[in-house]
Amino acid sequence: MERQLAAIEAILLVANHPVPIEDLGRASGLNLAQVRDLLTKLEEEYAGTSGGRAHGFILREVGGGFRLYTNPEYADVVSEFVVADASARLSTAALETLAIIAYRQPVSRGQITTIRGVNVDSVVRTLLARGLISESGEVSVSGATMYGTTQYFLESMGINSLDELVPLAPYLPEVSELDEVVKDIQ
Repeated sequence: MERQLAAIEAILLVANHPVPIEDLGRASGLNLAQVRDLLTKLEEEYAGTSGGRAHGFILREVGGGFRLYTNPEYADVVSEFVVADASARLSTAALETLAIIAYRQPVSRGQITTIRGVNVDSVVRTLLARGLISESGEVSVSGATMYGTTQYFLESMGINSLDELVPLAPYLPEVSELDEVVKDIQ
């Protein structure tokens, strides 16, 4: 049973979504009752209720399956780390582009290029790869892809909604002004 317990733990560690108990049973070769017992054992072990210390992560049943999450007790530490880590690794160009997208979304690459004055293709690809922005539709006339921020962006910045961003209206041109400039360029 120890091997199956470790196998379930390994699966939960790499899962990027809740893993249904049936999938854990198939992977470990155990029936559902056995898997449920092992999951209870892991929950107690992580919480420190089985005699050991509490861990920095917990096991939760959510969304039709099980997944490891950071322990809410350490949310302030984790939040500070994630925000500091995300901003430390983004270049100035990426931060500028991300700010434009956050304040003017949905916005096209052409509109971002107009504001920044430089090509932003690689920066947009980086932001997409990091999950900070996503495609949010197309302009019906030109077919240009529009971009907006993601839930991960909000989490990384430690805010609940875009309404919490500091107002910058006096510093950025209106979207209608950008559309005119983009038409002139194309």
